[in-house]
Amino acid sequence: MDVRLTRAGNRMIGLAMMMLVSAVIGSVVVAAAKSPAKPATPDPPAAAPAAAAPTKTPLPTKYVVLTFDDGPDAEYTPKVLDILAKYDAKATFFEVGQNVRKHPELTKRIHAAGHSVENHTWTHADLRKLSAAAFRQQVVSTDQVIRAQIGSTPGCLRPPYGGVSAAVRQRAKALGKDLVVWTVDSRDWTKPGTTAIVQRVIKNVHSGSVILMHDGGGNRSQTVAALPAILKTLKAQGYGFRTLTC
Repeated sequence: MDVRLTRAGNRMIGLAMMMLVSAVIGSVVVAAAKSPAKPATPDPPAAAPAAAAPTKTPLPTKYVVLTFDDGPDAEYTPKVLDILAKYDAKATFFEVGQNVRKHPELTKRIHAAGHSVENHTWTHADLRKLSAAAFRQQVVSTDQVIRAQIGSTPGCLRPPYGGVSAAVRQRAKALGKDLVVWTVDSRDWTKPGTTAIVQRVIKNVHSGSVILMHDGGGNRSQTVAALPAILKTLKAQGYGFRTLTC
C-alpha cells in the first residue's frame, strides 16, 4: 500500500528529526562538561630550608692566655685540670715528649677538655745548644707522641728556658713551627710561695698577656694553690681565656 504524507505530516517529521539531533548534540556537550579534567602536574616540593649554621661562642675581647709547661704530671696535671674546669677556663699545655709517653691518658684528657696541647721538646733541652739533627729529633719525636694521643700535630713550639736564637728560629720555621714564649712569668718554678705567684700574675697582666706557669717538672703544689685565686681575680676583672693554636 502506498503511503503518502501530507505537507503537514512532512513538517512534523522534519521537526521531530531536528529535535532528535538537538537532543543528541546537547547530550554530548553535557557529557563533555561532566568529564573530569586532566589532572594537573603537581608542583615540585619546595626545597627544605637550609639548616642554620652552629653558633660559635665569640672569643673574649679582653683576655689572657694561660700556659702550663713541663707536664703532663701524674700528680699536678689532674689538679690543674680540675681547677680550670671549676672556673670554666681554657689553657695551653706545652708538653715534654717523654712525659707524654709516660702519661698518655693525661694528654688525651687535656685535649678532650678543650685545652690546647703544644710542643715543649722531648727532654726539655736547650735548643740553642743542639745540632740541627738533635733539634729535629727533639721536636719531631714530641710531635709524634702528641699526635698519637690527640690526632693532630702541634703547630706551636715553646723553647725551654725561652731560649731563642737565629738558628732556633730558622730550624723551627723549617719544621713548620711558630715559636711561642710568654709575656708574664709567674716564676712559680722558684717556689716563692702562693701569695707571690698570685701577685706576680695579677700585677703584670693586661689584655693579651701570655702567662707562664707549670704543671710538671717538679713540685707544683704552690702553683696549684695559687691558681684558684688567679682565675677568680682575672674573671672579676673582666678577663676571658683564650688558647694558643699555631
